[in-house]
Amino acid sequence: MKMSKGWLAAAICLAVILTDQIIKFWVKTHFYWGEDYEIASWFHLRFIQNNGMAFGMELGSKLFLSVFRIVMVGLLTYYMVILRRKESVKAGYMAWIALITAGAAGNIIDCVFYGEIFSNPLPPAVAQVVPWGEGYAGLMHGMVVDMFYFPLCSWTWPDWLPWIGGDDFTFFDPVFNFADAAISVGIVLLITCYYKTLGGTAETATQSDSDKKEA
Repeated sequence: MKMSKGWLAAAICLAVILTDQIIKFWVKTHFYWGEDYEIASWFHLRFIQNNGMAFGMELGSKLFLSVFRIVMVGLLTYYMVILRRKESVKAGYMAWIALITAGAAGNIIDCVFYGEIFSNPLPPAVAQVVPWGEGYAGLMHGMVVDMFYFPLCSWTWPDWLPWIGGDDFTFFDPVFNFADAAISVGIVLLITCYYKTLGGTAETATQSDSDKKEA
């Protein structure tokens, strides 16, 4: 039996959010803040917390970020509800939107609830689950948990270069989480598969797919 695109999107959202939260819970309760565990020279588990968006980027105050995330996830969810009702919308398009939505929702959970239910994992202690209201921050002020670090290569810039000469550089330096990865993969797949139609509606996107098949 073929799964409808609505159920497919719901399954993707559930799988991404559950996986993201399981990883974060494990890292938060087994690592202290700043702890780094080297799995390979190019892959570390490094527990950090940040107030920002994906990959640690920041935008405005913590409360503003939390409200902004909630509004965006609400709009994306509403958009998926609209897409589900359109017969012309392809399942792939729904799936990539679901990846982005689920990733954003995963980070929202950190912001909204983690400050209320976890203690602060300052070295050498790890975070503990505490009664509601006894955590390290208030509602909507929790920090996002990041842990994946891929220092694929590093070098020192030549001294003769202006501004950056003599500085060390590592690629890829940002520490991120599973939710960030879902957002990034969703965006890349959306651009790759529907790059000609992102300026229009989902319906025009799916229409172009049909035109390609007919051609």
